[in-house]
Amino acid sequence: MNRSTVEVADLLHAQGDRFIDRSPWLSYQQLSVLRAIRCCRTAALGGHIDRCSQCGHQAISYNSCRNRHCPKCQAQARQRWLAAREKELLAVPYFHVVFTLPHELNALCQRNARVMYDLLFHASAATMLEVAAKPKRLGAQIGFISILHTWGQNLLLHPHIHCLVPAGGFSPEKKHWVHPKYAFFLPVDVLSCVFRDKFISGLKKAYRRGKLVLSGPLAELSDKKRFLAFANSLGKQKWVVYAKPAFGGPTQVIRYLGRYTHRVAISNHRLLAFDGENVAFRWKDYAHGNKQRTMAVSAQEFLRRFTQHILPRAFVRIRQFGYLTNTRRAASLALARELLNANSAPAVTCPSQSDAPAVWRCPRCNGEMRIGPNLSAWELTSLCGRLDSS
Repeated sequence: MNRSTVEVADLLHAQGDRFIDRSPWLSYQQLSVLRAIRCCRTAALGGHIDRCSQCGHQAISYNSCRNRHCPKCQAQARQRWLAAREKELLAVPYFHVVFTLPHELNALCQRNARVMYDLLFHASAATMLEVAAKPKRLGAQIGFISILHTWGQNLLLHPHIHCLVPAGGFSPEKKHWVHPKYAFFLPVDVLSCVFRDKFISGLKKAYRRGKLVLSGPLAELSDKKRFLAFANSLGKQKWVVYAKPAFGGPTQVIRYLGRYTHRVAISNHRLLAFDGENVAFRWKDYAHGNKQRTMAVSAQEFLRRFTQHILPRAFVRIRQFGYLTNTRRAASLALARELLNANSAPAVTCPSQSDAPAVWRCPRCNGEMRIGPNLSAWELTSLCGRLDSS
């Protein structure tokens, strides 16, 4: 794939220092991510000298930052993850359920990302497990993958969880596989109410335990009465839970998962233009028929929006629940395949990773380029002059 005309790294090279100087609120983690993206695939991270096996032509390949927020470093991580999930897919249709937080909680999410996003995971997962277990809904023990996204297409804060759920689950005694009763797996109105109540209950508990940072614009919520009034007001509105009908078996699931895993707030290919001060990018307007639109903002505003989607260090944004949790996943999947009369893993067309280094061709003779030893930034710099003159 060709390099995008404009990249997030270009904005950081041009406006990054200015943005950092004007943003004292940036955390150490956010600063580290911005610096990693700016240095990705440049001499600052070192690299290696590749040599053609036929004509001897040499070229520099710079190292990647491998940061999970970097738009250039997700393809290989996504393929490795999908290859691992390939063995866990069942030969049943899959559902897609999305849990979204109301925008009134955005300010709390900005100051309390770890607490709020953990709560979002737990409340949505507990909702799915509880509603599915009720005999009048499904009456089954289910498993699913949950993926956190914090952004909307316009880069504004929009925290939501994508859940990929195999159709059905184990009966309470695990003697047979229970198939779904609804076209959308579980009734979304019920999911919405239970999710709202569980999240608000968890939010109040976090407040009582002093886990929330309530300073600056949130200072008034440090008063107990005001906080409870705010939390109770959230219970008076309808929370958005969206579900799609079943969309196919394992092969379709692999393709579908690839759209949601290891994504960053915006890909480089959505960036259209940057004149040094303002940036234009493409976005999809879901509120108006998914129309493709163009938005132009200052580079400073773009970086502000991008930075608010940097997750806390070591925060896990892809999690598995129910019978897919780590402690029981292998045994549960074996039993599920037995109950579904599928004794072997389903055939899935998923690109696999090779243990051998990727082969790329010489731009002069199309011969195979051999990857050389890794070099530090200083070593690469000293070699650049000799390579340029050859």
